[in-house]
Amino acid sequence: MISDTTYLLKECNAGCRMATNSLEQVIPHVEDQKLCDLLHKYDLKHREIKEGCDVLLGKIGEEKNEPHPLARAFAWMGTEMKLSFRDDDSAVAGMMMDGCSVGIKSLSRYLNQYSEASQESRDLARKLIRMEEDFLVELGHYI
Repeated sequence: MISDTTYLLKECNAGCRMATNSLEQVIPHVEDQKLCDLLHKYDLKHREIKEGCDVLLGKIGEEKNEPHPLARAFAWMGTEMKLSFRDDDSAVAGMMMDGCSVGIKSLSRYLNQYSEASQESRDLARKLIRMEEDFLVELGHYI
């Protein structure tokens, strides 16, 4: 039986991967250097949390979780389509804000759903939620 800890860590891991994939996709479209720096900063933060998930998953003998291929494909296509209609910094910031909101909502739901997860994994999920909240606020300056 897979534990709540495993489920929670895999969801955090997949969320971080989705975020870094999206950030890599939009960064080339950004003109404002400060926004570009902000996106790089949060790309690094997502990668650090993903590594933390990988370490904790390794401790319990579990493999990391890749985002579902269809979810990745739809996210990529949606971003490309939005950028084809409006390719400016405000649009990029708005898309990233939408992603933060989805991440916050999903992770909060997973924290409640996997209530028996280890304290260490719950702390990591909360750290990711706080980071997404901070990113959301900082992105608001570019709308």
